[in-house]
Amino acid sequence: MYSFRNDYSEGAHPKVMEALADTNLEQTVGYGMDPRCQSAAALIRDLCKAPDADIHFLVGGTQANLVVIDAFLQSYEAVIGAHTSHINTHETGAIEATGHKVCSIYAPDGKLTPALVEEVLSQHNGTEHMVLPRMVYVSDSTEIGTIYTKAELAALRRCCDEHGLYLFLDGARLGSALTSPDNDLTLADIAALTDVFYIGGTKNGVLFGEALVLSNAAPKAHFRWHMKQRGAVLAKGRLLGIQFQAILEDGLYFDIARHANEMAFRLRDGIAALGYPFPVPSPTNQQFPVLPNTVIGQLEARGYQFEAQEAVDAEHTCVRFVTSWATPESAIDAFLKDLADCK
Repeated sequence: MYSFRNDYSEGAHPKVMEALADTNLEQTVGYGMDPRCQSAAALIRDLCKAPDADIHFLVGGTQANLVVIDAFLQSYEAVIGAHTSHINTHETGAIEATGHKVCSIYAPDGKLTPALVEEVLSQHNGTEHMVLPRMVYVSDSTEIGTIYTKAELAALRRCCDEHGLYLFLDGARLGSALTSPDNDLTLADIAALTDVFYIGGTKNGVLFGEALVLSNAAPKAHFRWHMKQRGAVLAKGRLLGIQFQAILEDGLYFDIARHANEMAFRLRDGIAALGYPFPVPSPTNQQFPVLPNTVIGQLEARGYQFEAQEAVDAEHTCVRFVTSWATPESAIDAFLKDLADCK
């Protein structure tokens, strides 16, 4: 059968594998200081229209999140995130393990707004008896598949400027967000509106890796010190640069992210046609239908893999289906046929 559990089950796009094989016997300086990483960084600066940005390559999203948050914040400072945010729900307390509290707040669509940020700020009295919120963390796309518009991100930027907060955008699924039909943001917009963000590769066609972009008021001077202390300086750093150079050249990153979205929409429309509801509309490669538990059991018995999001009632569960750059149409069509056969 087929796994819709995540968008990183497959290895890497063939062009990435080819680039890694072609450069396998190259000898370069280590730790991301090699010509391959430098070329990839220059490409990212050009795509972001951010010539002064610092670019760093890290292995994964959780690593990027904890390094950034710890590097930006003083020991007594905290980060604000939606209740569904990855740092709040799926990182085993990694942020708290660095000594920084995650101040979470309920966001029905997974997105923070200035009003929600200010609500968190109002709950902290500014004295030494409480942590001091100093950063706003958002994901695009979010953990429930929604995306930020340019107006929404600009409003958060103004809110952060008013209150002296950093704005950090987790881009683990940024490819899916930027190629969504509902999107009006560009990489250049994101670079201009945030202090730090990353271009996710692990979930969009590379073996592993995230490209971190430090811009605006970011504390750049000793960022690599923070990376090294957290085990985030890879000896064979060129492997990251090679992958990002391959995936970002000629628009491949966006082409394959668009494919993942298109497969998700094909899946969504087929499920909806069978009468199953979607509580939160998602314009990206994560889809969240509500299915009867009996149907879920039948699908699992047929070998399909997907995640349970949350119980809706005793008989129904909201589940998560994720498509990837490698998902074939045939897998979608076979699943929909099997779903139609479930009673």
